[in-house]
Amino acid sequence: MHSQAYLHLQSSAKKSVNLTANANLVAFAKEKKINLSETFEEALLSKLRAMQQQEWLDQNREGIEAYNERIERNGIFASKFRRF
Repeated sequence: MHSQAYLHLQSSAKKSVNLTANANLVAFAKEKKINLSETFEEALLSKLRAMQQQEWLDQNREGIEAYNERIERNGIFASKFRRF
């Protein structure tokens, strides 16, 4: 699957997985009626998004640094026309 595809799937087939977790934590979550599958998916999606953002920053670091240096050196285009 394409690396970004997982971020855009709204509905997909479910897959059973085996996980281990702190027993007291799981019991407390069940007591609070927390849907563990839904919570796991949300946490996994959040983690994957954060990793994708970091990967993008890493891949584009040179360009970002070059842009920032250019702005620092030359200023912002048409800044003399800004009213704020």
